[in-house]
Amino acid sequence: MIKKKISDTELILNRDGSIYHLHLLPEDIGEVILLVGDPKRTKLISKHFESIEVKKNNREFHSYTGTYKGKRITTLSTGIGTDNIDIVLNELDALLNIDFKTKMPKEKPNSLTLIRIGTSGALQPDIPVGSFVVSTKAIGFDGLINFYKNREKICDINFENQFKEYIGWNNLLPSPYVVDASYDLLKKISNIFIKGITISTPGFYGPQGRILRLPIWDPSINFKIRQFHYYGDRIINYEMESSAIYGLAKLMGHNALTVCIILANRIEGTFLKNYQKKIDELVEYTLDHIIK
Repeated sequence: MIKKKISDTELILNRDGSIYHLHLLPEDIGEVILLVGDPKRTKLISKHFESIEVKKNNREFHSYTGTYKGKRITTLSTGIGTDNIDIVLNELDALLNIDFKTKMPKEKPNSLTLIRIGTSGALQPDIPVGSFVVSTKAIGFDGLINFYKNREKICDINFENQFKEYIGWNNLLPSPYVVDASYDLLKKISNIFIKGITISTPGFYGPQGRILRLPIWDPSINFKIRQFHYYGDRIINYEMESSAIYGLAKLMGHNALTVCIILANRIEGTFLKNYQKKIDELVEYTLDHIIK
């Protein structure tokens, strides 16, 4: 980690001293952060809190900090995409590990627990809509972690090489990176979850193999992905944030995990329309079992 004073153009603060995009102060966050894409879901999660002490929002970044069974928790919306995750995780880490008065990194960095509660699409025919899934690994089609130094220390390079060879990866696309979930958080997951590998993409349509009016580089990519196995593990779903969460968390020394509800099965062509109750069930499970 860099140990020098950070310039005002690198660490941008608002007039009230809060971090630029999130509009949060260091004292505003708990040690556990529940990340959701949709700003409305922060309200859904916060209704479970016994008390709420912080409520702030700016653009798509809405946050509540409160207490649940004696633990201080923050729920924060990221919006869609790994580009937003780059903002969110860097700013959360800054709130915890940079002294805003001196603009210096703290001597002893602290660690956050980051749990994404999301929705996704299944890539295997035997995963029904409404299922809970957990991402044991995340594959990034977005290329974000390739911009950071030391990615080879936190990525599964052997997986990456085998995957690119099997798929016949187009070199004009960002090189995929693969990062593991937090082992400590995975241990808390029960058998109500289907475990597998998640792909995070930089788009919802072409990058996930959807074809409307524009052709894509490989119309058979989802078939290839479905057939790929790595030491017995298979790729089970698409979403758009987990790879950046896992990668940045590993580089920064945080613990990260993604749990999702399957809204659509891409192979079977099925879609779960009324999913709010299932999201609430997943929130309750996360609060009661993963956060201890």
